[in-house]
Amino acid sequence: MYSSDASGAPREPSRPPTTPAQRRWRWGSALVAGAIILTVALTATPAPYVIEQPGPTFNTLGTVSVAVDGSDQKDKVPLISIDGATTFPTDGNLNLLTVNVLGVPDSLPSWGDVIVAWFDRSRAVVPVDAVFPPDVTNADREKENTALMVNSQHDAVAAAMTYEGYHVVSGIEVLGFAQGSASDGPLKKGDVIASINGFAPQSVAQLREKLVDAGAGTTVTLGVLRDGQMRDIDVAPYKNDAGDTVLGIGASVAYDFPFDVTIRLDDVGGPSAGMMFALGIIDKLTPGNLNSGLNISGTGTIDNLGNVGPIGGIRQKLFGAKNTGSPLFLAPAENCDAVVGNVPEGIAVFAVSTLSEAITVLKYLGNHSTPDVALADAAANGIRTCDSVVASAQK
Repeated sequence: MYSSDASGAPREPSRPPTTPAQRRWRWGSALVAGAIILTVALTATPAPYVIEQPGPTFNTLGTVSVAVDGSDQKDKVPLISIDGATTFPTDGNLNLLTVNVLGVPDSLPSWGDVIVAWFDRSRAVVPVDAVFPPDVTNADREKENTALMVNSQHDAVAAAMTYEGYHVVSGIEVLGFAQGSASDGPLKKGDVIASINGFAPQSVAQLREKLVDAGAGTTVTLGVLRDGQMRDIDVAPYKNDAGDTVLGIGASVAYDFPFDVTIRLDDVGGPSAGMMFALGIIDKLTPGNLNSGLNISGTGTIDNLGNVGPIGGIRQKLFGAKNTGSPLFLAPAENCDAVVGNVPEGIAVFAVSTLSEAITVLKYLGNHSTPDVALADAAANGIRTCDSVVASAQK
């Protein structure tokens, strides 16, 4: 039924006013719709970040799956195998840890993924350009990571053999030349630098130190092995664009090992597993169990002299150890600032700077196998923890 106004035209009946409940329902519906739209937008919109998170864990005393040539089949093989020297049974774990990166420049994580990761202690949100510099191609990045891994393995073998008392012959191999390098000509790719002014460098860093000592523009005499013959070659280091005194060569340490060590680890790059490779080799070459059969994890670069260096992604690796049930952790002392405050519950972290110190810690853990006991008795036994390293630095 309609009412009419003075003109006689019918008029819609007036609507009753909305109730508070109806207004709340409308506002609630609007908020829900807005939340849905925002969620869809966050899920669909890529963010200029990648996410670093714990990656796979590998036991250096165990086996890995490797592809069989020409097929999709995979075989289990020792991660570390030794041929030409006496080896001994091992037990337990000496785990190396990895970091997985979620996202690449062509397929970035969404803002939703990034927001979730920001609130996850085991993950880190990093600008994409910090991990994937725009001026570096994927091929170059993979090549560099592979080279770092191969060099890390060689250095680990050299450090382990030297610790075990074997004589390892080494030199600095010339891999290539910087553009315009004055050394390109006197030196050739494949040359092995055995000495500089009579000093035998055991690492590329030692070669650099001797170049700095000599000074730019001062001729140095290199003892070079070429085609099986030693010869003396005079070259003059120079200042590069960064102001460093250099020969203008790409170089790495070349070794002549007394027996063969093979490390199999596909699809993993970088140098951060060096210390754990060395410990795994030593355990296989030593009677008894270096780790006392425990589940121990660790990380750190290593050079052929046994020096342990810092790595990236230490927080993710701590959580990787937690995920694999490994309560005891060896970390480079130089990473301790990033360790303190980021240790998952139930993990005890011990600081090491050399391979010898790492082995001392492993022997200590054989009698202090639970995290609480190991941490409580560490100082009395001369064992450093990351907490003690940071506290000492603050004094």
